[in-house]
Amino acid sequence: MYFLMIRPQQKRMKEHRAMVEALKKGDEIVTQGGLIGKVVAVRDNEAEVEIASGVNVRVVRSTIASVVNRTAPVAANN
Repeated sequence: MYFLMIRPQQKRMKEHRAMVEALKKGDEIVTQGGLIGKVVAVRDNEAEVEIASGVNVRVVRSTIASVVNRTAPVAANN
């Protein structure tokens, strides 16, 4: 019973928590409410998301359902 029900749910929760903690400026996300936008700023437990040109909203980080496009890490040019 544990391996069929509880373990997969715990695994999904752990993956979601890791995804939310890895959010950074420039990531394109989808909220649980269905809003699609680009992360403008990340704070303690909320993120500021641009949903249209010049329209920013604050969302609680745990309500972010998925990351559509991750921004590539900036490489140092030597």
